Amino acid sequence: MAAVAREFIIDPEDQARSELYDFLGLVLARPADAELLQQVAGLNGGDTPIGNILGTLARIAAVTTPQTAEREFSGLFIGLGRGELLPYASYYLTGFLNEKPLAKLRQDMAARGIERAEDKYEPEDNIASLMEMMGGMIVGRYGRVTSVAEQKSFFKTHIEPWAIHFFTDLEATKTSVFYGAVGSLGRQFMEIEAQGFDMLPN
Repeated sequence: MAAVAREFIIDPEDQARSELYDFLGLVLARPADAELLQQVAGLNGGDTPIGNILGTLARIAAVTTPQTAEREFSGLFIGLGRGELLPYASYYLTGFLNEKPLAKLRQDMAARGIERAEDKYEPEDNIASLMEMMGGMIVGRYGRVTSVAEQKSFFKTHIEPWAIHFFTDLEATKTSVFYGAVGSLGRQFMEIEAQGFDMLPN
């Protein structure tokens, strides 16, 4: 998504949340290349549920070649005609692409000053773009830091209704090791985010 450079003071916990959203957006946008796999292999998650999954992902990345990552990514999301998974909100929520969830997302993007980057051609309701948007809103990449209440509204509308299901499907795939671990990370993170937002007043 197109971003606007701004300087804000961000809470360290929110910075960490944003970085995890950005990471998921990056790793799901295109096949992991050698540089990204090396960066992932160097992750040290720590002794938390998310940290343990990051540690597992790091160990898998260390033995994953770019060719393997590309093969897994293609099988999952591209395939012959279509991949094993269709990572779009419209598909998960309606069974079809380019439906009402995408139209609603575009309305919310316009209201928040979020524009699709010129080099992006996929529908905006794909999982990578939504992760990128959420990460950007938390730290103010689109011109202002988004309040927690607005984050909750965006998450509840565009992410929670389908993302946990998607990441669970990705985690359970039989054709991918690296991206299966990405699915585990995404599922746990989405569950933590959902629980955190549920604790906030409506």
